[in-house]
Amino acid sequence: MSRRQEQFASVLREAVQAVIDRGIQDPRISGMITVTGVRVAEDFADATFLVSVLPAEKQDLTLHGIRSATTHIRREAGKKIESRRLPRFHFDVDTSTKKQAAVIEALLKVQNDRESRGLSGADPGGSPAQDSGDPSISPPAEGRTP
Repeated sequence: MSRRQEQFASVLREAVQAVIDRGIQDPRISGMITVTGVRVAEDFADATFLVSVLPAEKQDLTLHGIRSATTHIRREAGKKIESRRLPRFHFDVDTSTKKQAAVIEALLKVQNDRESRGLSGADPGGSPAQDSGDPSISPPAEGRTP
């Protein structure tokens, strides 16, 4: 994305988030809704907003409500943006947060498994001074090369 696209996407994200935060009168739209990202087409004709909805159980219904309110959201956001033409708005669910949570959960599981087997995250070889048994050998001081 070009710098101009990134700047415009940032302005769009803030404006749409403000409209959503103020509230949309649709019973389907509930929970905590966050605009996590915006992708703007090269010709600035389309903008896709990635939204995260908590709790996840209400995600599909809320997204359906947001898509139904697209015209209202676009009109209200347009009042906050100084632009001759606004792009068409599209809304999709941001799945990156779910992927990140799954990766973190997997890493925590591996860490817990290692700890339960008595393995720590430390280097199994240890430092040379510890392994040699010779107290005259010490590790190099920080900032100095041997």
